Amino acid sequence: MTRPISSPRNERLRWLRRLLGDRRQRRREGVWVAEGLRLAEEVCAAGGEVFLWAVEESWEAGDERAAALLAAVTGRGDPVVRVQRGVLRELATTETPQGVLAAFAAPRWQLDDLRSARGPVVLLDRLQDPGNLGTIARVAEGAGAAGLALTPGTADPGNPKALRASAGALLRLPVVRVASPPQFLESVGLPVLTTSGAGGTPYDSAPLGRPFVLLLGQEGGGVSTELAAVADARITIPMAGGLESLNVASACAVILYEAARQRRAAGAG
Repeated sequence: MTRPISSPRNERLRWLRRLLGDRRQRRREGVWVAEGLRLAEEVCAAGGEVFLWAVEESWEAGDERAAALLAAVTGRGDPVVRVQRGVLRELATTETPQGVLAAFAAPRWQLDDLRSARGPVVLLDRLQDPGNLGTIARVAEGAGAAGLALTPGTADPGNPKALRASAGALLRLPVVRVASPPQFLESVGLPVLTTSGAGGTPYDSAPLGRPFVLLLGQEGGGVSTELAAVADARITIPMAGGLESLNVASACAVILYEAARQRRAAGAG
């Protein structure tokens, strides 16, 4: 049996470290890294190409899920390396590493994947927190959205924090980068709705049963003036107490699930 890797200077581990820490490296190579058992299971289930599995020595001992995953990936013929426990934990970006990393081919989506799907499209304008991006992807998949479009300056969907927050949604939900948001909006040809702290149509009174683009801006700064000008309508989520607004991911969830409710109601009618 091959001895576990004991040095963080091992070339394969250095490669994983670069991918985890550098979005430019991820984009150049088209490779993302999944951390933890749950996300690793999602990667395996997705069936795409995995370039490397790195697991702690004796990782699967006494853990049925870990043992089943390792059996599946070795059965597929994926490359697997064993790593000493302390060395692998130095690589991980989580506070409580779970002993497994997987470097895999990033999903590749096209604009046609958004155009062909039913449901709302979420356009994120310079959203900077990868955790919010991942949460929005999770919400969007759960609410039946068509997918996400990202303007320049938006967080990287391959960021480890985004992947964890998405609970696997970023492996399945179409996500595309758009160089020119106005041209993108013109090409999809859907009504554009954005949020407003006050003065907009209450979210539960807005007509959300048909496909639309939900335009959401960066944390704190909101939507750019250029994009706000092309919105066809504004939606307000009334706040009780002293709150001014919701977190962008929470606001997205409220609107997308109201849209899903309206679609169900229209179908039932």
